[in-house]
Amino acid sequence: MHKKAFPILMYHSIAIRPKGTKMRSLHVNPKRFILQMKLLKFFGYRGICMSELKPYLMGEKSGKVVGITFDDGYQNNLSDALPILKKLGFTATLYLVSEKLGGLNDWDTSKGIPKNRLMDKKEIKEWISNGMEIGSHTKNNINLLDCNKEIASNEISQSKADLEKTFKIKVAHFCYPYGNFDNSILSLVKKAGYETATSTIRGRSRQNDSIFALPRVK
Repeated sequence: MHKKAFPILMYHSIAIRPKGTKMRSLHVNPKRFILQMKLLKFFGYRGICMSELKPYLMGEKSGKVVGITFDDGYQNNLSDALPILKKLGFTATLYLVSEKLGGLNDWDTSKGIPKNRLMDKKEIKEWISNGMEIGSHTKNNINLLDCNKEIASNEISQSKADLEKTFKIKVAHFCYPYGNFDNSILSLVKKAGYETATSTIRGRSRQNDSIFALPRVK
């Protein structure tokens, strides 16, 4: 039997790309983002967060849906993405770096990527109060394959615990920093109590694929 496939869209910063910046895919112009969302709506798709998408991935529900995710937690996700998401009745998951709330994307400095402000606690609460979801992107957005198992475990589990304590909600979804993971990292994510995990593997997620190694569409 053919398994239904669902795209999970991967966004980072919703902003006009600074001239000459590296890794251009990290920035999507706000006007282009609005157009993309309107096209989804026009073609009969509903954009949804990971909690809403999970039953479709498990084969429990069917329909024209698209997962919408944002990595890192940039302030412009609130100012430039939230209004159109709300207008169209869409929801989305924002993967937060729990130790960097209200800070900057300093993990990108060495790559020559411009500084970009991250949402603070008040802004994240506004995101949540508008019907959106948060997930974890570890504590410090480090490459989990470059550290020992103890550090990786702490980055994965403590981020979940800290976000849940701060925002008084369940945090059930994880995103691998830089998309890097192996079976041992995947096992740590499971053990921490997450329900799904997304990667940077390109492609659509098919029903009954591994729920902890979900591909996405840039």
